[in-house]
Amino acid sequence: MRALNDYLGRRDWANQVQMKLLAGPLLILLVMAMLILPLPPFALDLFFTFNIALAVMVLLVSMFTRQPLDFAAFPAVLLFTTLLRLSLNVASTRVILMEGHQGGDAAGKVIEAFGQFLIGGNFAVGLVVFAILVVINFMVITKGAGRIAEVGARFMLDAMPGKQMAIDADLNAGLIGEEDAKKRRAEVSQEADFYGSMDGASKFVRGDAMAGLVIMVVNVIGGLLIGMLQHDMAFGDAARTYTLMTIGDGLVAQIPALVISTAAGVTVSRVTTDQDVGQQMLSQLFVNPQVLILAAAVMGLLGLVPGMPNLVFLVFTALLGGLAWLLIKRQQEKLVQEAESAPPPAPQEAPEASWDDVQLVDTLGLEVGHRLIPLVDQRQDGELLGRIKSVRKKFAQEVGFLPPVVHIRDNLELGPNTYVITLKGVEIGRADAYPGKWLAIDPGQVSGQLDGTPTEDPAFGLPAVWIDAGQREHAQVYGYTVVDAGTVVATHLNHLLHQHAAEMLGRGEVQQLLDKLGEEHKPLVEEVVPKAISLTVLQRLLQQLLDEEVSIRDLRTILDTLAEHAPQQQDVGELTALVRISLGRAITQQWFPGHDELHVIGLDAQLEQVLLQAMNGNGALEPGLADTLMTQAEQALERQEAKGEPPVLVVQHALRPVLSRFLRRRLRHLVVMSQAEIPDDRTLRVTSLVGGNG
Repeated sequence: MRALNDYLGRRDWANQVQMKLLAGPLLILLVMAMLILPLPPFALDLFFTFNIALAVMVLLVSMFTRQPLDFAAFPAVLLFTTLLRLSLNVASTRVILMEGHQGGDAAGKVIEAFGQFLIGGNFAVGLVVFAILVVINFMVITKGAGRIAEVGARFMLDAMPGKQMAIDADLNAGLIGEEDAKKRRAEVSQEADFYGSMDGASKFVRGDAMAGLVIMVVNVIGGLLIGMLQHDMAFGDAARTYTLMTIGDGLVAQIPALVISTAAGVTVSRVTTDQDVGQQMLSQLFVNPQVLILAAAVMGLLGLVPGMPNLVFLVFTALLGGLAWLLIKRQQEKLVQEAESAPPPAPQEAPEASWDDVQLVDTLGLEVGHRLIPLVDQRQDGELLGRIKSVRKKFAQEVGFLPPVVHIRDNLELGPNTYVITLKGVEIGRADAYPGKWLAIDPGQVSGQLDGTPTEDPAFGLPAVWIDAGQREHAQVYGYTVVDAGTVVATHLNHLLHQHAAEMLGRGEVQQLLDKLGEEHKPLVEEVVPKAISLTVLQRLLQQLLDEEVSIRDLRTILDTLAEHAPQQQDVGELTALVRISLGRAITQQWFPGHDELHVIGLDAQLEQVLLQAMNGNGALEPGLADTLMTQAEQALERQEAKGEPPVLVVQHALRPVLSRFLRRRLRHLVVMSQAEIPDDRTLRVTSLVGGNG
């Protein structure tokens, strides 16, 4: 018995699902049948009544929905109801023209009632009423609803990137989960689709109104011709009979159309809140007693004017005044209840600070203007996100540690094409980028000029021009280096990462490096940290290396050197110098790849002796000597770069730390190496000289 009940239950469920799936196709087939097959008058009565009931239901549903997406099927409903009305018009036209000579009820009782009762059997009145309904529907409601839907669709599409980025920001911040993010993205997409569909669906109602006018004219003319020529009716009888039935047919179709148009206007013109339209109107129209009192005063003054319908105005004055009195009384009772139930006021104290008031800054950040959002939006194929990932990966492979994640957000306070790169909440780089355009960078040997916006390459300060895509090939022929907007931002970020690598290396990153090295060389790590030196000292040493653009990838060699010398030497500067000697081959290879001669900047022997004496004295350079040294170093660096050689200055080991700190304050891209760091199998050749005759 239980098995039989289960079988019957499953069969009923399957039948219900099948009926739901067939509802749409059956409705379409029914509409098509009404366009082709003749319907008896009783069937027309049923369908016209169903059309009126459906229109009322649609209006009520639109009134009680709280959000537009609660009635997401409305555009499709609008299409189906329009098709239903048109098919009924076709079916009723067929009956009116074929059977109209038999009397007013030949096309059904509903059409007869609308033609007789609503307009008193006067076809002139009916024509005027029908025309007014069409004008109201076509010129007022449908046109306004269509305009609102059009503007809503446009604003919704413009707001989509910002909404999607806000969802991603909440997801990255941990405020919402992945499922909530997917749901919100789907809702944003559905809202855009809904307003776009409503913009198109409103055209159905406008076309329906025009079709109603055409059908009425055709029915009147066709009825007159058929009645007079085929049924030998007098002109007056034919006009009265066919015109009344045509007007009744038009009214029975246009009234539901007006109701549906009103529903469309309600749906697209409402503001999304947690209330339906009726609650919004009541809670906002009849909430202020002052408004009601003023309205009652105006109505009372009009009621006292001689010749006006005094009774009607005075009745409304009394109603508005009574409603205002009720609202005032209710507000007073509410205030009394709140005062009685409220606890005694606590002494005013400033709220205690908590950890929730602490806002941690992002280590690395990228803020963009609104026109740069497509570059960082995955849904718009923003290529900059992938390039930033590649920049971080390349940085980790070259420098030796993983930089922090770049947190991206839009900033409306920036210019539309401006982006800002921040480090620990402080701006370290700012420039403009133009999506869709190309940056033509002048490397110094171009053969032509370009039309565009002059600027500078944000990474290296080279002269450049923002050009349109059509000039890209010309710029390449002229010798320019041409890159897109995403590459400009990524290159600028990569340059700043290398400049500020020392600031990004924290204790957490150092500990992760030790943990990674400890997987293969655990005894070495345990011998150095914390036995020989502390984690803080190791961090400062690595930061000094990074500040002078030395890679820390070879962490094993660094720890080997520290294991040998740290027990006898604890000064970070001296330990850094010893580590640089151990890394000398890698440093040399970085600036002089291959096995050719090392073309370097040298130091004049006489100047070198003066500097050594100054260091052996008080360790400080005299102001005059410092200015001379800086000027001559700048000149030597210019000569070296003009020859296309690396900007490397080689000095004695004792002078390297002092000269590096002093010269790199202004000459940031100058590299100062010690002679002890040069491998024995490499040959030095001085191509520029600091001091002397250059």
